[in-house]
This record gives sequence, C-alpha cells and structure tokens, in this order.
Amino acid sequence: MNRIWFREFGLLYLPVSILGWLATLLALAFCIHIFLFVDSRSHSVTDTLYGVFPYVTPTLLGLYVLALRTSRGDGNAGAIPPPTPSTRDRS
Repeated sequence: MNRIWFREFGLLYLPVSILGWLATLLALAFCIHIFLFVDSRSHSVTDTLYGVFPYVTPTLLGLYVLALRTSRGDGNAGAIPPPTPSTRDRS
C-alpha cells in the first residue's frame, strides 16, 4: 500500500492520493460544520472566533501532522535524525 498521501509544497502539503484527499475533505467539512454551527449562535465576530478556535485549530494541526508523517514513504518524515558520533566523543 502506498503510504505517501501528501506532497510538500513549500510550507504546505498537497494531497496526492485518495486517502490524502479524503482526510483533507473530512477535516474541511468538519471545520465548515463547526463554523456554521457556532456562527448561527454567536452575537459577534469575536464570539464566532472564540467558539471556532478550540475545534478548528486542533483539526488543522492534526491534518498537518498527518500530512507531515505521510509525505514520505519511510513514515518518519518529522523525526529528528539520530546524532552522529563526533571525534571528540570517542575515548
């Protein structure tokens, strides 16, 4: 199975597979649903922003982490590489 769902595009990631598009569309549909729900019950722009923020931010952050992890085939795209021993570390 192809584990590459997204492709890097500057600081963003573009979906390149069916699963990538599905994850993106689900996240966007959820964000739009939350916005419409909160906006229908708020009295000002600030109410809307305060109501939307706790839902949209983690959703988009989760989508970004998913894209980061699935933009390469090794599954460790965001991992920090292990340190290499230097000549000073040898005793």
